[in-house]
Amino acid sequence: MTQATPPTAHPADTQTLDAEAPVRHDWTLEEIEALFALPFNDLLFRAQRVHRAHFDPNAVQVSTLLSIKTGACPEDCKYCPQSGHYNTGLPREKLLEIEKVVEQAAAAKAAGASRFCMGAAWKRPREQDLELVLEMVRRVKAMGLETCMTLGMVDGDQAGRLAEAGLDYYNHNLDTSPEYYGEIITTRSYADRLETLGHVRDAGMKVCSGGILGMGEAPRDRAALLQQLVRLEPHPESVPINMLVKVPGTPLENVEDLDPIDFIRAIAVARILMPKSHVRLSAGREQMNDATQALAFLAGANSIFYGERLLTTANPQAERDRALFARLGLHPERRETCADDARMQAGVEADLARQAAARAGELAYDAGA
Repeated sequence: MTQATPPTAHPADTQTLDAEAPVRHDWTLEEIEALFALPFNDLLFRAQRVHRAHFDPNAVQVSTLLSIKTGACPEDCKYCPQSGHYNTGLPREKLLEIEKVVEQAAAAKAAGASRFCMGAAWKRPREQDLELVLEMVRRVKAMGLETCMTLGMVDGDQAGRLAEAGLDYYNHNLDTSPEYYGEIITTRSYADRLETLGHVRDAGMKVCSGGILGMGEAPRDRAALLQQLVRLEPHPESVPINMLVKVPGTPLENVEDLDPIDFIRAIAVARILMPKSHVRLSAGREQMNDATQALAFLAGANSIFYGERLLTTANPQAERDRALFARLGLHPERRETCADDARMQAGVEADLARQAAARAGELAYDAGA
């Protein structure tokens, strides 16, 4: 039998396939579009090779997201149910009490999360609110969890105070390409978003920044969004790729659905372009079947939000996620942190192993019967 010749690396992959090679920030739009245009199998193969050069391919970083202040946001983001410009039926809530946030963080840690993300529907935080937020960061950080916040725009002083309080990550998405941005948001400029990311990086925090797909953008806009993220130096440590959740009452409630294959392509291209970043399979998972999620992990996604809600929209329940992890042989990413966190991770992995063993038992049969 003639053996097949093993595939060779594409010349453009040489740099990203070497775990020690420097990452690129100079990808052209044409190069990125060429990646999107690859045959699907070739694209996933290349993305998986890049992924394995930098990460455990079966480890997934697990985060939980809590809305600490909901609704009445002055921004007009056309996708967002929290915008005060649209009637989505979402109740307006004040900033949560610190003890309630701490309780939710403890529950998230017990359920298997290693990072706790807190989001507030603000254009920018006010001074009196920032003091409370800083205490939330301190309390959650003291529990051994990584901390993440999304509070809208922040200036250099606010970013510095958040970093001093112990904030690990700050989330501020670019949402879409510079060219399409004005079709989605008019109350905050693209430059404003980039300026906030600069303040976050200057303060020494890690950057969480990505975008939303399926908002009616053209394929070129998806490539241009990823190009903007790649230009950040260093690349964002966390890159959430969101599928639009169409909320009744928002201007995008009737936009045409994005082909799941196009969504997976974006995950794979993000992995190739930003080989050392965590690429997060974020909003929209509730609408994805298990096969689509499995393809996303194969394409290089290695982070998820875990729990029942993402700010105000539904998310696959924890039990469903655990069952999916068991079926795919995935496990929570281990952190080099305190012994309590290590025990927590071990507990989650033991739970997944029990489910895998149970499933194997269901498929077994008695050969002697």
